[in-house]
Amino acid sequence: MKKRQLTPQGKRIIKRLVDLGKTQVWLCKQVGTSKMYMNFILHGERSGEKYLPKIYEVLNLEEDEHQSA
Repeated sequence: MKKRQLTPQGKRIIKRLVDLGKTQVWLCKQVGTSKMYMNFILHGERSGEKYLPKIYEVLNLEEDEHQSA
């Protein structure tokens, strides 16, 4: 079975969570989604279009559509 890879955006979100000392569960509660759906977003299986602006706001990240890894 192939291991799922984080998208560059997913890596950036996870790095920011680590920097802040926060968990994915905390982030899910802040943006109002499930941990399963958050994982889909981080791995590029869902666009997360509805949640990404809130994720970036909560994490105080600049939203950058063309973020490179």
